[in-house]
Amino acid sequence: MSDVTAKPAAPLDEVMLAMDVVDTLRHQQDLALRELGTDAKEKQLIEKLRDIYSQQGIEVPDRILREGVAALQESRFVYDPPAPGFGTTLARLYVSRKSWGKPVALVLAALVVAAIGFFGIWQPYQRGIAEAARLELSEGLPARLDALYQTIYEETKVQQAVLDAEALRTRGQSYAAEGNRAAAEKAEAELVALRDRLRQDYTLRVVNRSDVQSGFWTIPDINTEATNYYIVVEALDGDGKALSLPILNEENGETEVVSMWGVRVPEAVYDAVAADKRDDGIIQVNQVGRKAFGFLDVEYTMPVLGGAVTRW
Repeated sequence: MSDVTAKPAAPLDEVMLAMDVVDTLRHQQDLALRELGTDAKEKQLIEKLRDIYSQQGIEVPDRILREGVAALQESRFVYDPPAPGFGTTLARLYVSRKSWGKPVALVLAALVVAAIGFFGIWQPYQRGIAEAARLELSEGLPARLDALYQTIYEETKVQQAVLDAEALRTRGQSYAAEGNRAAAEKAEAELVALRDRLRQDYTLRVVNRSDVQSGFWTIPDINTEATNYYIVVEALDGDGKALSLPILNEENGETEVVSMWGVRVPEAVYDAVAADKRDDGIIQVNQVGRKAFGFLDVEYTMPVLGGAVTRW
């Protein structure tokens, strides 16, 4: 057992009294500084402290008063804030975490979600789109252009369709190799239109209905001395259904998709159709031409002058 006996801890009430003495001295700064700053004895300060407490009706033992004076001199009950530094800053942040923790956590969570969305979803999605576009230009479009050309080659009955299809395929593949997707797709669309045109099969007939004119004539603005004669026609498929076709209007240069249009014919043909209709109200000779599968153009059975109008 150690020969050194530990000093027993002071009772709590004595500690509290000593702290109160220090606090009293702090509030009596002039008194403490004046007495401790001279050669006056400690007992003079204790006497004045005893008077202060006596006026309050409190009896404080001299031992406690001496301990309070000593504690003031030693700054025993004085809080000295820690020196500024990185560790102090971290400690203060930790202590005040309730005030800033939730907003910072929300911001960090939002940043994490944004990062996951950008790097985990948006960028892979964009890379996928770019790769799909690359494959479309390098493989998809060229393959479709080849397939369309092959279909036209097999189905056409005229050499001109093969030449047109070959030119469109070459143009489209060149644009695809250059990365010009819009131009390549335009060439593809023109090939589709050429294929569909070859597949059309219809009869061109004069319209013979009571509510529709079967023919008309006009005087062109550019030549008021001339007269243009037209018969109104429609394209009927094998089931008798009228088709809507793109027709170039020679008066304004615009192409419109219509189900009826006027074909310019010689005056003699116009008069013959008019006479046929006046005879009994029915146009007996009503077939103007035939567009067969595999051909590009209508083969006319009546004389025509090559022009057409879509409005009259």
